[in-house]
Amino acid sequence: MSSLIMMGLIVVVFYFFMIRPQMKKQKEHKRYIEDLKLNDKVVTTAGIHGRIVEIGEQTFIVDVGGGTRIKFDKTAISLEASKLANTPKQSASSADEKK
Repeated sequence: MSSLIMMGLIVVVFYFFMIRPQMKKQKEHKRYIEDLKLNDKVVTTAGIHGRIVEIGEQTFIVDVGGGTRIKFDKTAISLEASKLANTPKQSASSADEKK
């Protein structure tokens, strides 16, 4: 009986530390992809930086500079890297003022 309880506790711990955070991250990524609009800066999982010029059902067309446009699947957009690319950069003087 005690081994059955231990197995149950392991499953519960596994759920809260592994499965639940991953599901939350997937929902956040999906919501981010759905909220993207034209002219948003994005970074793909391959590290390609660009700006969205067209949005399709399952794809984005991204202008990577010099008139070059590449079609990417929506799942190829990196959530973390794209958020960093869209945050305004602070100058050194304004960063010093906050300290």
